[in-house]
Amino acid sequence: MKIRKAAVVLVGVAVLVSSCGVASRAQDADGSGATQPSAGGTKGPAGPVPAGLEKFYQQQPDWERCGSGQMCTTITVPLDYDQPTGKTIELRARKVPARDRTGKIGTLFINPGGPGASGQKYAAAAAFALGAPLLRKFDVIGWDPRGVGDSTPVRCLDTEQMDTFIATDGSPDDDAEITELNAVAKSMADGCEQRSGDLLAHVSTKDAARDIDVLRGIVGDSELYYLGKSYGTLLGATYAELFPKNVGRLVLDGAVDPSNTSEENNIAQAKGFDAALDAFADDCAQRACRLGSSKAEVLAKIDKLIDDSDANPLPGDGKRTVSQALVVLGVIFPLYLKDYWPRLEDAVLDGLSGKGARLLALADEYTNRTPRGYSDNAGEAIYAVNCLDRPDITSIAQAKAAEPKFTAESPRFGTFLLWGSLPCANWPVKPTDKPHVIKAAGAKPIVVVGTTRDPATPYDWAVGLAGQLESGVLITRDGDGHTGYHEGNSCVDDAVEAYFLKGTAPTSDIKC
Repeated sequence: MKIRKAAVVLVGVAVLVSSCGVASRAQDADGSGATQPSAGGTKGPAGPVPAGLEKFYQQQPDWERCGSGQMCTTITVPLDYDQPTGKTIELRARKVPARDRTGKIGTLFINPGGPGASGQKYAAAAAFALGAPLLRKFDVIGWDPRGVGDSTPVRCLDTEQMDTFIATDGSPDDDAEITELNAVAKSMADGCEQRSGDLLAHVSTKDAARDIDVLRGIVGDSELYYLGKSYGTLLGATYAELFPKNVGRLVLDGAVDPSNTSEENNIAQAKGFDAALDAFADDCAQRACRLGSSKAEVLAKIDKLIDDSDANPLPGDGKRTVSQALVVLGVIFPLYLKDYWPRLEDAVLDGLSGKGARLLALADEYTNRTPRGYSDNAGEAIYAVNCLDRPDITSIAQAKAAEPKFTAESPRFGTFLLWGSLPCANWPVKPTDKPHVIKAAGAKPIVVVGTTRDPATPYDWAVGLAGQLESGVLITRDGDGHTGYHEGNSCVDDAVEAYFLKGTAPTSDIKC
């Protein structure tokens, strides 16, 4: 899950900082008796098929080569599951076949987060995202969820309009700036309504979770094996709520707490970015970096850069200037991955000397902006899903009333997270869900992974989700960066892979 103004976890980075929860019905190598899934997925749907949806579950997709050792296909799902004989939409999926064809366990579905991230791209980078034991034993399938990427996509803004949307002042100081921000927010909502049509009302997380079950049926697996990261954890938890008996092995990494309100989420994220920036500043000072010899000195320079850019944007790439909003994105993005901290140091130093190119490059990576425009529709899809999933800010007056609380909780990032939700106040489609506890009663063990200093999905969210799931068990990674699996912690990796491969879930919460 990302700060809304920035859209979604960049899949190139998601490969490095995100993991996915797995569900699978494997026969354990030691013969423990887990249900064996269909090996090839060619015998038709396994497990229950909801009445009226038989034609979707019984599809025989044509898998075609789409890269070195990879296969792609397009499947059809209902636009509206309440009207299965009505309009349909398409989902694009990519499969990386198991390296051990004779000893394959089944299918592992993966989702990198967002909402709005491409599961196809995530699967294409499976060699970097997953451990070798999983690559040997599972067909890995990633797909672009409805509304995203190469699936039937949400469309809202062109490149110039998206540039304006992202660069507009996200921490308005007066009514004139609020009016300007609201106009830009309304342009996003209006553009989505005009360009996305009926699709806009059917891109909720519940809709996407029902699509997962169609995918499960098509490949012939009687249960779902799934690895979801960040927003992908909410998608996986929602699946478990809707289809608890179909849960095989789910791992939810970098968890979202479905019981939180949008206000609670935004405040928690702001504080999470604060904590991650504190960790960067402390590390920088201990290394005697160029930003200062103490944590306070490092933070003071970053705050000066952010504050000064409000009135005095920095020069960027010769075509675009670097507004305060872009500076904030350039600061936030490297916090997702500790390996990027040196880039943050360089970018801040440049910014303090009046040069914004490095900050702009970081912001562009975060928002998937290339020299030719945006490489995907993640910045649009995130609003389409979030504004539909739950009630959010409904008016400027509500945002103004909430601002003191946000500022008190996070003076640095609070207002950006608050006002970043403003498009939902103008959204043309009413929310179809609301925050609630997910118990997934009757599901097999669901493993939740949380990282103590995760900037985007605060650790408390993982604690909350694991606690409310009736079969939830928590793995805690003590560390920095976003998500925990395949992030260099063998304790986490061993526990996650043991669950996927042998069905051995931790019997109690563990700390790594």
